[in-house]
Amino acid sequence: QVQLVESGGGLVQAGGSLRLSCAASGRTGRIFNINAMGWYRQAPGKQRELVASITPGGTTNYADSVKGRFTISREYANITVYLQMNSLKPEDTAVYYCNAHPWEGVHRDDYWGQGTQVTVSS
Repeated sequence: QVQLVESGGGLVQAGGSLRLSCAASGRTGRIFNINAMGWYRQAPGKQRELVASITPGGTTNYADSVKGRFTISREYANITVYLQMNSLKPEDTAVYYCNAHPWEGVHRDDYWGQGTQVTVSS
């Protein structure tokens, strides 16, 4: 069992920056080897969407809307995934969720954090 806890959300003005953190606990051994890690977000009235992800091999993927502004990274020592968000826009306002998606050969459900609110004012 793995628990994911997000932090770092808050209220910022357009053009500002935030860094979200996702701290993993529980059975975290090899977590980055057996899961793709990702950040999702859900804005009011919209579907949850994948914002950024990183595979066990280190390949990153970003939604078109955040390319060039957001960066996903992993800190192995602290078992933490980060989402650096720069040049924030009001449309980035959403609840952001951390996700661990089982990789090939790992048969269990995704792990999800509880979410952290990001609000960007104009």
